[in-house]
Amino acid sequence: MDRLLDLTRQAEARHFWFRGFRGFVAPVMAEVANGRTGLRLLDCGCGTGGNLALLAPFGRAVGFDLSDGGLSTARADGRVVAKADVTRSPFLAESVDVATSFDVLQCVDDDASAVREMARVLRPGGRVVLTLAALDVLSGDHGEVWGEVRRYTPARARRLVEQAGLEVERVQFMFASLLPLMLAVRAVQRLSRPFRRVRDDSDIRVPSTPINQTLSYLVRAEVAVARYLPPPIGSSLLVVAVKPRS
Repeated sequence: MDRLLDLTRQAEARHFWFRGFRGFVAPVMAEVANGRTGLRLLDCGCGTGGNLALLAPFGRAVGFDLSDGGLSTARADGRVVAKADVTRSPFLAESVDVATSFDVLQCVDDDASAVREMARVLRPGGRVVLTLAALDVLSGDHGEVWGEVRRYTPARARRLVEQAGLEVERVQFMFASLLPLMLAVRAVQRLSRPFRRVRDDSDIRVPSTPINQTLSYLVRAEVAVARYLPPPIGSSLLVVAVKPRS
């Protein structure tokens, strides 16, 4: 796992997918913050802590994870992190304004307990922001290497947060522009799997500069359009839910 997190950290700055991820998530975080800069934010399953920089403009952002290597990297970068399990958070009830979890829950056996823990630490009126892998048809090498347990449909994502007592505000697909490419690549991976060993996650290696730039422009265009016209399908889901005040 530490090796995979190290590969992720190397890819985060330049890889077209991570650029797109930030393009989708940053404006949503700004909407959730609604001009506030003194929020308490908690990133559940923070990995190497890279996404804490995405949360930092809105207040004090801390994270937790189980990976010692990821936590060491986060601390070396000056991030405030702790070692903990997403299903057994050590944080006090009603102590944070925003709880996030980015592409983690699909790899957690008990995703329902993880979301209940996020709801528990939220103050009334606080929000959960999640990104989730979408659609079983997109399973492939990436999911096998990372230990993916499931992928989500919008209905499944809604049930997940509602069972924790949260009210859904948004369930939106992301990365529709990459869907044809991903369908083809993942289909080839599944068909060829009996004839090879999956040793690494090739999906998070930065492709050649021309390909990476082209796909970055493609996703950037989708991000711009999605602000006005959410995509009807995609490879990931973005979920925002609120904890009722009473």
